[in-house]
Amino acid sequence: MMIKDLINIELKDLPIEGLDIHIIKKYEILTSEHESFTTNNLTVLLVRSGGFKIKLNEITQALSPKDLIIIPKDSFCTLFEVSEHLQFYLINFSSEFAIQNCLKKELVDSFYFFIRKEPLKTSLAEKEYMVLSLIYKLVYFVNLEAKRVGYDGQLHRISLNLFLYELKLIYTRYTANALVNFSRKEDLVIQFLTILSIHYKKQHHVKFYAGALFVTAGYLNKTVKEVTGKNIKALIIEALISECKILLEDSQFTIAEIAEEMEFVNASIFGIFFKKHTSYSPTEYRSNSIERFKSR
Repeated sequence: MMIKDLINIELKDLPIEGLDIHIIKKYEILTSEHESFTTNNLTVLLVRSGGFKIKLNEITQALSPKDLIIIPKDSFCTLFEVSEHLQFYLINFSSEFAIQNCLKKELVDSFYFFIRKEPLKTSLAEKEYMVLSLIYKLVYFVNLEAKRVGYDGQLHRISLNLFLYELKLIYTRYTANALVNFSRKEDLVIQFLTILSIHYKKQHHVKFYAGALFVTAGYLNKTVKEVTGKNIKALIIEALISECKILLEDSQFTIAEIAEEMEFVNASIFGIFFKKHTSYSPTEYRSNSIERFKSR
């Protein structure tokens, strides 16, 4: 596969929907240089050996071993001067995947990668490179295992969280000496997502978040939809469902206790909500989760 095909791969109907990862140990140049395309996914690429040049939105970057580049979705991209000995790690995320997996207090900063419009390129120190390489391999083998024996939610979350957390640390180091500009709307959305990651268990209504940010509910909803592609209600629901799944996979909590923890009136209302958005009752989801664990 060419880099263009890897970046623009369709991310639906995969074992881990919305995520695809590759470790390329031998890259063969199959088409002419200077091929241009628009990116369909957010891509994080780490060079192992060799190198290439990439032009993103009229800015040319030269990539060499230990260089990391984050390529935003909808970037206009041209690749050229590709080395014959190019090796790299590449991971793609869809916007939906980011929304479903980053709505955690400790990971909300990772949304910076998903909403920024400009590419981020940095050269890693040896230690950072080794750590990120190992995490790439972990995510790769978790993804491979999902194709072979089925999806393991807990293992997937751990590996992904490690990856996003390490990216956040690198991002923090990189931006310490660089001015990163967000638009007013992007900044508002980041503030909203931060508040959401803290309060989604107890606050299920748009008005709370609009009031906390001193804007109208209509304006906040419109801005969030413009930047993320989803309205506030959808984001609240996805945050709730994601947390409910984690709690249901842990058998020490009863369904009634989970309903209370997530601020539902009772277990019956919780069950109706969960089935509406997942097609499974809480009991069915828990049983399926236990069976998946036993079959491993």
